[in-house]
Amino acid sequence: MSVPNHVAIILDGNGRWAKAKGLPRTAGHVQGAKTVEDICEIAYNMGINYLTVYAFSTENWNRPQDEVDTLMNLLRSYMKNCLKRAQKNNMCVRVLGDKTRLDDDIREKIAKLEEATAANTGLHFQIAINYGSRDEITRAVRKIAEKAADKELSPADINEMSIANELDTAGLPDPDLLIRTSGEQRLSNFMLWQLAYTEFYYTPVHWPDFNKAELEKAVESYQKRDRRYGLVKED
Repeated sequence: MSVPNHVAIILDGNGRWAKAKGLPRTAGHVQGAKTVEDICEIAYNMGINYLTVYAFSTENWNRPQDEVDTLMNLLRSYMKNCLKRAQKNNMCVRVLGDKTRLDDDIREKIAKLEEATAANTGLHFQIAINYGSRDEITRAVRKIAEKAADKELSPADINEMSIANELDTAGLPDPDLLIRTSGEQRLSNFMLWQLAYTEFYYTPVHWPDFNKAELEKAVESYQKRDRRYGLVKED
């Protein structure tokens, strides 16, 4: 039975997990960050080579300011811990999304983390931060338009590959399996281009409670599906 090469996860339900326990929403985000660390190790041990998580969307800036501040501080701490974990586990880390809106110190931590882990050959771990797929595609189109204006690229030469090469995920394989936790069944502006032929799996489990057994359920569901690597199979 095949294990998906690339798994993408929409991390949902941190706030609902905390509310159900009578805790502030921020407690859910703290526990959710710990779950990310655990799942990275579990996924790699299962044979998954690429793991991408949707941590902070372009729309998340609209949340209450105290929650946004908590998430940014949690991100600062996570970047530091992630560097240690990545060096220990030979993990290659990459951040997807528009980094320009992030504070300078966070951008510096991201740059340090990506540079320090670029040559690692273990799990390829992508974190989507200030990421929105429509924004990603818009930025990619703008880059292509600039190249065309500078006569570096002919409009006739624009194809799927030239577009993919300008996306945040350039060089990465498309996800084989998308998991969304907490029962919601929508993409929420996540990897719209890359998920064209991806298998979807939804679970009611809130992200902080997602564990090895839940990941195994998702992979087992994937293994039962009949795939033709991007081709629609007809009866």
